[in-house]
Amino acid sequence: MIDTILFALDGTVLPMDIDKFMKLYMYNLGVFFKDKIDPKLLAESIMKSTEVMVRDTSNKKNEDVFMDYFDTLVDGDIEEYKTMFLQFYETMFDNVQASTSKNEYMRKSVDLLKEKGYKIVLATNPLFPLVANHHRIQWAGFKPEEFEYISCFEQNTFCKPHIEYYQEVLYEIQKKPEQCMMIGNDVFDDLPVRKLGVQTYLIKEHLLNKYNQGYETDYEGTYEEFYQFVCGLDSIK
Repeated sequence: MIDTILFALDGTVLPMDIDKFMKLYMYNLGVFFKDKIDPKLLAESIMKSTEVMVRDTSNKKNEDVFMDYFDTLVDGDIEEYKTMFLQFYETMFDNVQASTSKNEYMRKSVDLLKEKGYKIVLATNPLFPLVANHHRIQWAGFKPEEFEYISCFEQNTFCKPHIEYYQEVLYEIQKKPEQCMMIGNDVFDDLPVRKLGVQTYLIKEHLLNKYNQGYETDYEGTYEEFYQFVCGLDSIK
């Protein structure tokens, strides 16, 4: 029986214009680091390091994979960069909120799921540190403590769409695939969890399908349709 709901963050819990998000994100990073590194080189180094991190399937933490490769692309003390990245997320990152919005149906859906006794987990692609995830959760109108688990690049060792990422999340929350449902908006990143036997609900608003591939999902719909779906779920209390 399903008793745990896994949510993606960007484009699902947090509606966003992904292109605007990336522009604002890189612009503000460039401003923050301007006395340390050329903004163009910074952006290129971040993107290359992220690509390496996403591909990596070793047992190294995502943060270590990212920073080890980033260190080969830039001059200076990597520890100073680490400190500055955290300072950025604690200060200027909120400027990126303008690319996002809140959705009343997602807010109502999570509230209703919790009322019905479901465990709520944030299975966001662990590309960002926890502090950045907390900010984005708050932009969506939620509090971090509403989620019983939040993936992040300090703690996780795999990224989406690797099936190992989902195995890692299930291990951390001590749940079997048949106990979970994944809610997401990304065909490539979110639907592979079906290979483990986890049911999926694809949010069609802010839908991402970068390879324009065919897909299979157990359910799909708009935010409002998802709320109606949640209304029809049995209480497990």
